[in-house]
Amino acid sequence: MYGSIRIEPNLHSKPLPNLDENLGFGKLFTNHMFMMDYEEGQGWHDPRIIPYGPISHDPAAMVFHYGQAVFEGMKAFRTENDEVVLFRPDQNAKRLNRSSERLSIPQMDEEFVVRAIQELVRVDAAWVPKKKGSSLYIRPFIIATEAILGVRPSMKYSFIIIMSPVDAYYDEGLQPINILVESYYARSVQGGTGNAKVAGNYAASLKAQTLAKEHNCAQVLWLDAIEKKYLEEVGSMNVFFKINGEVVTPSLSGSILEGITRGSIIHLLKEWGISVSERKISIDDIVQAHADGTLEEAFGTGTAAVVSPIGSLLWNGTPMVVNHGEIGQLVERLYTTITGIQCGKLPDTFDWLLKV
Repeated sequence: MYGSIRIEPNLHSKPLPNLDENLGFGKLFTNHMFMMDYEEGQGWHDPRIIPYGPISHDPAAMVFHYGQAVFEGMKAFRTENDEVVLFRPDQNAKRLNRSSERLSIPQMDEEFVVRAIQELVRVDAAWVPKKKGSSLYIRPFIIATEAILGVRPSMKYSFIIIMSPVDAYYDEGLQPINILVESYYARSVQGGTGNAKVAGNYAASLKAQTLAKEHNCAQVLWLDAIEKKYLEEVGSMNVFFKINGEVVTPSLSGSILEGITRGSIIHLLKEWGISVSERKISIDDIVQAHADGTLEEAFGTGTAAVVSPIGSLLWNGTPMVVNHGEIGQLVERLYTTITGIQCGKLPDTFDWLLKV
């Protein structure tokens, strides 16, 4: 649809780092990136893989002033058979288009998006780590590039993909984290951009995230913006609770991001015959479940962290410890299953993997 992908080798490639050492998260970047441009009247065009490096835009580029920017997060894994695979990339391509539609950014062919990701990973396949728990993080994003000061959708855009070899998102690895329940700041409202992966959503969360760190908490659990009562999501993750044998997660109300890992978790729970429901959950429900001893486990899910157990919830200055601050059996099973599929230890019975 957009023509063949032109590949320009990096003649000044960085030497491959030792991928068995500490990689951190999002600190190192591979030698190449993908770019494609859009202009009204011409559409998306000139797909290319070029050396990784700075990009130049006019100071009046609309992304700097009106925030038209969407992105995705996904990973490539090296299996035990030394194959490189992607985890459900078609779902990321679909969500990228949903986010774009919300910000009036032109749609892209989803199959082409997946192919572009595959091609870029092939070019820098040596950067996919083998170390347990590590992966190649992939960041596709779109920014408005038309140079004009006027509040309207841009007529020009750039679609870019960059990649970074990473360790686990949290330094603690699969260890319970502390969460601050945010009672003042709001993340989104129904009809807003909360269900889209929009850059501005994350900028708006930074103040509360800073406050969370001051309370020794790794993330913020957002409440709804209207009643300040119903749970929404945890920073970079969706959230789940196991209460009296049932797993519950906030329903997609229009202000919550539809996570790829979230959908995978729900699918697994149903396959295992574990009761799971998507519904409105209030913070009062969680307080009551904690008080009567039926709050068995709590965890977040997302591409970066996969599954992250919640050890405590800080609400109104009082910590609610979950499962004695230890990793629960269900969390461990979910984490082991998804990461096992991703690294090839377990069979991919759901066709979630795409070989590069």
